[in-house]
Order: sequence, then C-alpha cells, then structure tokens
Amino acid sequence: MDFPFTFHICGKTVLAHPIFETLGMFIGMRYYFYLKRKSTEKLSFNTSAAVLIGATAGALIGSKLVGNLENPYKIFEHFDLKTFWSNNTIVGGLAFGLAGVEVAKKIVKHKESTGDLIVFPLMLAIIIGRIGCFLTGIYEETYGLPTNSIFGMHLGDQYLRHPVALYEIAFLILLWIGLKIIQKKQNYPSGFVFQVFMVSYFTFRFFLDFIKPRVEILGNLGTIQIVCICVIIYYIYKIKNTLSLQS
Repeated sequence: MDFPFTFHICGKTVLAHPIFETLGMFIGMRYYFYLKRKSTEKLSFNTSAAVLIGATAGALIGSKLVGNLENPYKIFEHFDLKTFWSNNTIVGGLAFGLAGVEVAKKIVKHKESTGDLIVFPLMLAIIIGRIGCFLTGIYEETYGLPTNSIFGMHLGDQYLRHPVALYEIAFLILLWIGLKIIQKKQNYPSGFVFQVFMVSYFTFRFFLDFIKPRVEILGNLGTIQIVCICVIIYYIYKIKNTLSLQS
C-alpha cells in the first residue's frame, strides 16, 4: 500500500484522514440517535440540547487547544490561524467535551449521568477516524516512532514505524467487548460504563504517546500525557464515588 491514501473529489486530492474523521462523526452520531430512540431513559428537550451544546463547544475548544499545545513553542513563535485551526486531538476533545457537559448539566440542574449512551457511538467514531489516520501515514502527525519490532510498518518514509492507529483500533475493539460484558450484567450504576471507558482510554493514550513523536513539556511527558493524567485521576475519583453510592 502506498501512503498517503488519497481521494480525488471534484478535481481535488484529499487525504483520507479528514474524510474518515467526518465519516466517523456522522456514523457515530447516527448510532447515538439510534440508541437514544431505543433507550428507556428519556431526557427533556432542554437537558438534551444543553448536553449537546456543552459537549460540542467543549470538544471544539479542547481539541484545538490541546492539539496546539502539543508543541507550544511552535505556535507561540510562529502563530498561524490556519495551522491553529487544523491542529486537533481527540484527547482534548474528550476532556473538554466532558467539562462542557458537566457545566451544561449544572445550568439545567440535571444531576443524573448522561454518558453511558454515548460510549459505543464515540468508540465507533474513533475507530473509523483512526482508519483515516493509518491511511494518511506520516503525512499528518498521527504516526509512531521508528521501531525494529515485528509490528513495524512503512508508512511513507524509509523507516519501519509503530502503526499506532492500528494499535488504538485493536485496543478499542477489545475495550468494546469488555464494556459490553459489563453492560450485560445490568447491575452497574448509571454512568459507570462511561467512567470505565474514560479511565481505560486515557490510560491507553498515556502509554501510547511514549511511542509517538512528542515535545516534552514536563519531565519526559508531552501535553497529551499531562491531560491524560488529570482525566485519569478525576475518573478514578468518580468511579470510587459511584461504587460507594451503590454499596
């Protein structure tokens, strides 16, 4: 396979990543609305609208903020609006999207968890998006470091590299299976599946970033890893509280 994989649309050459990212968001949202229709837990229009607005605004701000802070020296020395807008990361989107939801819930005074329903649509969207990351190879900053391991692949240059997008897809498939097992037990508290997803995914991303190019901000940690630590600590606390309330 030649990298990057591209599509020819209206006479223009487009990388696979933005196409699969858009496709992932569309299919993920359709899956979410499908599950929402089947769900017995019905939210009022005001609550649903507030949660959607909070999640969207938080994710948009967070994905670009954390994405640009991955290399703060570059953005502060040579600020360019186009570059700033194009830098995104799912880690920032998830972390700040969560913050946006929590703020929105406080505004409409909704105390119950709203996260469980979005878990599997979110995972599906990420998986589809990561297919695009893999097909783009080294031509966007979603590739791994050079490696001599049996998993190394040529992604568009002379080096064998960690196919980190494929690692993430494999992890999400295994996590999907694990969360489905938890869900089928039907004795978990509301919000528990989402909390387990967040701890699991951010823990995975923390370790995955050691085999990705990164600018070290604190010790040998990059910006994404620092965000991951904050989210992991928060959700471990949330899981502890959730389980204690159940018992």
